[in-house]
Amino acid sequence: MKAKHQRLGLALLAMGAIVAAALLALSALKDQAAYFYSPSDLARAPDAVGRPIRLGGLVTRGSVRRAADGVTTRFVVTDNARTVPVSYRGVLPDLFREGSGVVAEGELTPAGLFVASNILAKHDERYMPPQVAGAMHESRSIR
Repeated sequence: MKAKHQRLGLALLAMGAIVAAALLALSALKDQAAYFYSPSDLARAPDAVGRPIRLGGLVTRGSVRRAADGVTTRFVVTDNARTVPVSYRGVLPDLFREGSGVVAEGELTPAGLFVASNILAKHDERYMPPQVAGAMHESRSIR
């Protein structure tokens, strides 16, 4: 076999290995991906139930309710067009407040309740996650 053919064979083998590794990595990450939704997006996504997602928006004023157990909190997230009730069991971040931006990671139940496993709050009074700001801008322009 000529050296030229050997190099071509090795190059093709290397490319095949790279493609196989990329497909394996994407397959492994598929189950870990969390899609970002605003409340309006969630209303239009019937396949969101039971999948890991991130819900972003503002905490509705007057909606935060703490359970008697001291660790369960219920509140409502809005994008000023739609709302989603959220239940979270754990310690809330110090910056979590009514009327502020929030991103909740978790799953939507068939009943429409979002059960959060993690809560991310805004950094200061002017900060809003870029996805939340974009989703809220889109929901205002839809009206």
